[in-house]
Amino acid sequence: MEKEILMSPNQLVAFLEKPTSQFTKADIISYIAQNQIQMVNFMYPAADGRLKTLNFVINNADYLDAILTCGERVDGSSLFPFIEAGSSDLYVVPRFRTAFVDPFAEQPTVAMLCSFFDKDGHPLESAPEYTLQKACNAFKEVTGMEFQAMGELEYYVISEDEGMYPATDQRGYHESAPYAKFNEFRTQCMAYIAQAGGQIKYGHSEVGNFVLNGYVYEQNEIEFLPVHAQEAADQLMIAKWIIRNLGHEYGYNITFAPKITVGKAGSGLHVHMRIMKDGQNQMVQNGSLSDVAKKAIAGMMVLAPSITAFGNTNPTSYFRLVPHQEAPTNICWGDRNRSVLVRVPLGWSSKADMCCIANPLESPSHYDTTQKQTVEMRSPDGSADIYQLLAGLAVACRHGFEEPHPLDIAQKTYVNVNIHQSENADKLHSLAHLPDSCAASADCLEAQRAFYEKYNVFSPAMIDGIISKLRAYHDTTLRTDLKGNPGEMVKLVDKYFHCG
Repeated sequence: MEKEILMSPNQLVAFLEKPTSQFTKADIISYIAQNQIQMVNFMYPAADGRLKTLNFVINNADYLDAILTCGERVDGSSLFPFIEAGSSDLYVVPRFRTAFVDPFAEQPTVAMLCSFFDKDGHPLESAPEYTLQKACNAFKEVTGMEFQAMGELEYYVISEDEGMYPATDQRGYHESAPYAKFNEFRTQCMAYIAQAGGQIKYGHSEVGNFVLNGYVYEQNEIEFLPVHAQEAADQLMIAKWIIRNLGHEYGYNITFAPKITVGKAGSGLHVHMRIMKDGQNQMVQNGSLSDVAKKAIAGMMVLAPSITAFGNTNPTSYFRLVPHQEAPTNICWGDRNRSVLVRVPLGWSSKADMCCIANPLESPSHYDTTQKQTVEMRSPDGSADIYQLLAGLAVACRHGFEEPHPLDIAQKTYVNVNIHQSENADKLHSLAHLPDSCAASADCLEAQRAFYEKYNVFSPAMIDGIISKLRAYHDTTLRTDLKGNPGEMVKLVDKYFHCG
């Protein structure tokens, strides 16, 4: 536990000398009282995928205790389309473990994410964060294990082109300054995210960069460490909020959109997962991918078509999911293979002590590298509803343990070649496809909805709402309609530029 506190950039963790998971109301009050905090912000996700904010000035100690204990009323019909105006009142109640000091507030402010409750004081069945909680609980009840996740958050930074040290078009992967223009902006974002409790693995510039109409477009990525899926969702939500706010202060435009312009890399939201039991990673056994991991992958192979309903939520998503690019289109998995839907990344399974080889003065480390093995779902993008997406992935991985023959499914969908190369055409044609539009994704969700509604994880009202939203785009033939029409494509990108 001491390691969770030592060197933590979260100001509340450092002051209270305890991890966020142990924060209590008394802790929050103590921090506020002793650090001249003047404001409290409640934040919560709505149907548009963005965080909403409610500000409180601290009138006195009694009022602070009241808002932290009772929460506050909000108009649910203005947040979620499935709530009618005639009975729209909801409660929002803060989750103390999410507390952080707002880095942008002029007055010293503590912010917290909130949960939704209905008029009877019960968790709102269709609330994003409660759906994820139910999915994680069901996963643990069925498997006896914990579902963990982390995201790779890709985004573009856009600013005026100064004409200095031009980057190589679409070759920005891990580029350094001065060819990468926004490294300092990214590291400032990372510092703020870490102070807000985000467990960051690393950050870097990504493949996408180009100049258009006098503006530099540079793709960046911040990748997180695997944590309990509920924490992973909270961290991603706060991270997107921080990146946009800091971009606004710098005068940069920020987009997480899956399609940026014709012929350039779009932004994905790859999700890595691992399954834990008693603090040990279950994805590896005897140095190889375990049956536990293969069962989870099998579940994702079965439900992959409908997962797009949570992870690819507007028409531009399906201009990213096109053949012969790094974004997947076929339902398959493989090792260290970027043409597949679910990738098993390099997992430190070698017995070599690379640290000693690189540094001859070091003693053998005997580091347990099995903790680092994950599997990666590569279809989601920046339009995703993060809570619904992670809930859907938890359902899919759980389903793999409920399938009669999951290892057979895993074997049939495994590929160890680049399926987009002509010599592998037979293998490509044997694989099922992801949906090619929001409308097709809605049909897939309709066909597979029973898997998500099982154990009351996704409410029928939520599934109905997602299907209705996707079908309302009327995009069944959109990819064909816009082929060879870059002007209309630009209009579409502009329309969904600030999605998610």
